[in-house]
Amino acid sequence: MIILVVNAGSSSLKYQLLNMDDESMIAKGNCDRIGIGGHISHKTADGRKFEADCEFPTHTEAFEKLVEVLTTGDASVIKSMNEIDAVGHRIVQGAEVFSKTVLVTDEVIDKIDELRELAPVHNHAHALALRACKNVLPANVPQAVVFDTAFHQTMPPKAYMFGLPYEDYEQYHVRKYGFHGTSHRFVSAALAKAMNRPLEELKIVSCHLGNGSSITAVENGKSVDTTMGFTPLDGVLMGTRCGAVDPSAITFVMEKHGFTPSEMSEYMNKKSGFLGVSGVSSDNRDVNDAAVAGNKRAQLAATMLTYQIKKYIGGFAAAMNGLDAVLFTGGIGENSWEVRGGACKDMDFLGIKIDDELNRKTRGTLTKLSLPDSKVEVWVVPTNEELLIARDTLALINQNK
Repeated sequence: MIILVVNAGSSSLKYQLLNMDDESMIAKGNCDRIGIGGHISHKTADGRKFEADCEFPTHTEAFEKLVEVLTTGDASVIKSMNEIDAVGHRIVQGAEVFSKTVLVTDEVIDKIDELRELAPVHNHAHALALRACKNVLPANVPQAVVFDTAFHQTMPPKAYMFGLPYEDYEQYHVRKYGFHGTSHRFVSAALAKAMNRPLEELKIVSCHLGNGSSITAVENGKSVDTTMGFTPLDGVLMGTRCGAVDPSAITFVMEKHGFTPSEMSEYMNKKSGFLGVSGVSSDNRDVNDAAVAGNKRAQLAATMLTYQIKKYIGGFAAAMNGLDAVLFTGGIGENSWEVRGGACKDMDFLGIKIDDELNRKTRGTLTKLSLPDSKVEVWVVPTNEELLIARDTLALINQNK
């Protein structure tokens, strides 16, 4: 069975075509700069590539170009969209409405669009992509939506509620939702398999670290707490996001700068984090390079991140009353030995001991970093959200046959 996985952002449309008979990638690519021009980059499993500037006023034109590249030209991999058996979509915000993967209907698309207030950058774009896909694909091709927030719906109220008046939760659905759920679910299951232990018996702290980062406590295969909150802004320091900040500091800064709420949101989401603290870059690699070169602000940003990760590992171990493993995933988690090493340093109270030499050599491969006498195992586990979306889509289609 061939499944197309679509991941729509506010101005992008990433895709991957998978053969689910052996879970191999056939082709993948990205349509970006939607609404401000347009560009597509596409490559196949056998190394063929296509890249071009295009006009993408909306996600509809981007999806049409995706179809064209998949089916025609030197980098095509199928003759027509009739060869695609199903499509799986990643959706950022499902709120409390969607706690599992569902098949796409007009009603589902409308509800996803209605939730755009909770994820203004993403959910409306998702709805546009879903409608575009529906217009282009044959009517008999099933589509499924997989929600980033669904994995975190197992959090208890003590973890997801804020200390605001309860009416704000009842009337406006203000609570912690958590994100990166698709990734956390994939890597925690992959880790259990690597450890040769049942996921249902493990207590794991999953560290998804990238331009956006979140840490999740996974107990017996379920999310019981996570660092991202009402939006993906909360938690640890990120590329351009500030992470957790005293709310009074926010109102203070708003007043000093004369910001509107939307301007303050822009300030915290796009001008803070590594970029704001270091003054160098939003990219962790650039920050590390500057730190090594002696830049004090870059050194501060780097140590802030590892310190915050360390605190959450300890806090989540306490919340779960134990800890079997810590895993690192995402662009930074899989590739930055500096961040992994810093987060695991001086964690003797938990019995965490890693092989420093192995940690320095490990990039993007499934690897156990902890020493034999470490009480808690530490792993690098590459994530593959697209594969999990395809698996969910396939399972749902088989259920509905």
